[in-house]
Amino acid sequence: MVKDDIAQLIREAIAAAQAAGRLPTVAVLEVPVERPTNPAFGDYATTLPMRLARAVRMAPLQIAQSIVEFLPPAPFLASAEIAPPGFINFRLSPVWLTEQVEAILAAGEAFGQVPLGQGQRVQVEFVSANPTGPLGVPNGRAAALGDTLANVLTLAGYQVSREYYVNDAGSRMEAFYQSVYARYLQELGEPAEVPPDGYHGAYLIELAHELHREYGDQFRRLPPEEGMRRLGEIALRRMVESARADLEALGVRYDVWFSEQSLYERSLVRQVIDLLRERGFVEEREGAVWFVSSALGEDKDNVLVRSNGVPTYFASDIAYHYDKFVLRGFDQVIDIWGADHMGHVPRMKAAMQALGLDPDRLKILIHQMVTLRRGAEIVRMSKRTGDIITLRELLEEVGRDACRFFFLSRSADTHIEFDLDLAKRQSNENPVYYVQYAHARIASILRYAASQGLEPAGGDVHRLQSDPELQLIRKMLQYPEVIEHAALMLAPHHLPYYAQDLATVFHAFYTQCRVVSEDLDLSRARLKLVKAAKTVLANCLRTMGVSAPEQM
Repeated sequence: MVKDDIAQLIREAIAAAQAAGRLPTVAVLEVPVERPTNPAFGDYATTLPMRLARAVRMAPLQIAQSIVEFLPPAPFLASAEIAPPGFINFRLSPVWLTEQVEAILAAGEAFGQVPLGQGQRVQVEFVSANPTGPLGVPNGRAAALGDTLANVLTLAGYQVSREYYVNDAGSRMEAFYQSVYARYLQELGEPAEVPPDGYHGAYLIELAHELHREYGDQFRRLPPEEGMRRLGEIALRRMVESARADLEALGVRYDVWFSEQSLYERSLVRQVIDLLRERGFVEEREGAVWFVSSALGEDKDNVLVRSNGVPTYFASDIAYHYDKFVLRGFDQVIDIWGADHMGHVPRMKAAMQALGLDPDRLKILIHQMVTLRRGAEIVRMSKRTGDIITLRELLEEVGRDACRFFFLSRSADTHIEFDLDLAKRQSNENPVYYVQYAHARIASILRYAASQGLEPAGGDVHRLQSDPELQLIRKMLQYPEVIEHAALMLAPHHLPYYAQDLATVFHAFYTQCRVVSEDLDLSRARLKLVKAAKTVLANCLRTMGVSAPEQM
């Protein structure tokens, strides 16, 4: 990326200035190069002279003057200008900018890739909802975040694995089995009550009806415990398959569906507790087994095994992360959790430290809730069942593209208000429609040009010298930087912002510059430009998991 090339030029200039005695010899560990907030100041800027002032005991403007004086020439730079109190502003060469159109076209779908991860293995675990009911709208937000982040990290050079953790063990599973069995018996006309701590949603009535239709009364004819277990296992598989289908409808496919129960079948929970005990982080008191997290700075210790001998969710979660890092060897693990798991974060970090693992290798993103609205009205309940609105219902109403774009439109730690009416509106007020329309408009331009016997081939990009043309090129060149920033900050919400900005700049260009005109040479050059813009828009939409329509 050009910002990295500018940083390298600055390093070379500092080394030359130091060799010439114009700057004292000090180590320069980082060279910040950023885009100015005001484009009038140039394409890029550095604040390095102000950062170095104290170390070299010189005025920032004097340092900036020395850097600029020894700055090597580069074909991509038109100028380097000094501005008080010690900025250096860089302007890109218009000739070089136009040539980047060819570079974008040559890269195609690979445009946006950045060599950040160097092949490190990263696991992204997301959604992982209890398989006790249908996926809800917040699960859809987690899915869009996780899947898009995995796409971003792949573009950034990481080896990424998507994983869903199926919580098919523990007390919640027992409550689910009991609830399904009670509804099944009710289908058979027998008196049965869903336990108070069970699941009372209408979806279980539908599921029990379906199971009764398929299996008749065969589970009632078994001993109650066995009948409940067998029926519960079938219901569990149905719920997992339902989640898989909903997520695939959202465009999300996992590499691994990991069973919590498998941790117990492999005795890994016990082994990890024994390992923590060997390392001095387990105590037994009050009849329970405790993780001494207070020894690692936590406010309180946490139970691993209850006094009744049943391990806690926390115990299996530690074993699960041991499996991720130690047994499967991931370099980094990224978990995406709902806001109700916020309190679980510090104790999981402490557990990683207790296992001898660097806690920084575990990244945990917390996503906030989603409020559905129809205009000014808040929507809380499903019209069909009276329960909470499911992800499937949302997909059926607004479609995959709007779901993913709207879910990504805010940072994970920000509450989302999802306007259902806006998501379906076919106008520029709808951000996903606005971006997709830009792509479709370019496709229409290219089709029209082809119908006139005009193709981009042979166009001389050096003809692209007007401000709207150069601004469009500048905006396209930001895409790899957006990918890098999103990967470093684990912040995929930057993509929809960028997509809208790029669409805006394209629409401004389209308004001011006629693409197909009587000047055939200029037309071919502009066709190359819009084809490059179409490539970048499509790449950005694909990274978000949103379609890039050829016509609308």
